[in-house]
Amino acid sequence: MTALISPLTLDLEQLHLTDDQFEQLCFNNPDLIIEQSATGTLIIMPPIGGESGNRELEFGIDLGIWNRQTQLGKVFSSSTLFQLPNGGRRSPDAAWIELSRWQQLTPEQRRKFPPIAPDFVMELRSPSDRLPMLQDKMQEYLDAGVRLGWLFNPQDQQLEIYRLGQPPEIRSLPSQLSGEDVLPGFELFVERF
Repeated sequence: MTALISPLTLDLEQLHLTDDQFEQLCFNNPDLIIEQSATGTLIIMPPIGGESGNRELEFGIDLGIWNRQTQLGKVFSSSTLFQLPNGGRRSPDAAWIELSRWQQLTPEQRRKFPPIAPDFVMELRSPSDRLPMLQDKMQEYLDAGVRLGWLFNPQDQQLEIYRLGQPPEIRSLPSQLSGEDVLPGFELFVERF
C-alpha cells in the first residue's frame, strides 16, 4: 500500500520573493503545485487521487453551470493561483469573482496570477491534506477579503462554511448549501462521501 504524501512546507519568512521571482519559480517547475502563505511559507502540494479530483471537478462544474446561466462573474479552476492582498499566493480548488471586480483588472493582471481575492472559494480535503492546514488557509482567504468559502471534509463527513466576520459553521453531510448573497440562486446538495 502506497503511503500518502503530505504537502512539503518551506519556511521562507526571511526570504521575500517578489511577484516576478515567485512567478519564475512556478514557471521553472511546471510539474509542481506551489502556493505561498501570507506569512511566507512556501507550500508544495502533492497531486491528488482520482476520487478527490472527481469531486473537485464535479463541484466546479456545478458552479460553472450556475455562472454560465447567470453571467454574474468568472469561475476559476484549481490551476489558478491568486495573489491575495495579504501577501498569500493561493490556488483554491474552485473560485468565483464577481464580474465588475474582474473587469477592473488590467489585461496583463488577468493573464498572470490575478492580484485579487476571489469572492467565493471552495476547498476539498484530500486524504493527504491536514485539516488544520486547510482551516488556516480558509482563514487566510477571509483575511484577504473572500466573502464566502466552503471546506469539504469527507474524512469526517463534514463541511465548514466560512463567512466574513463570523466563526466557521460546521455541518454534517449530507447537506444543502446556498450561495447566499455572494452567489445568488446557487445551491449545491452534497451527499455523504
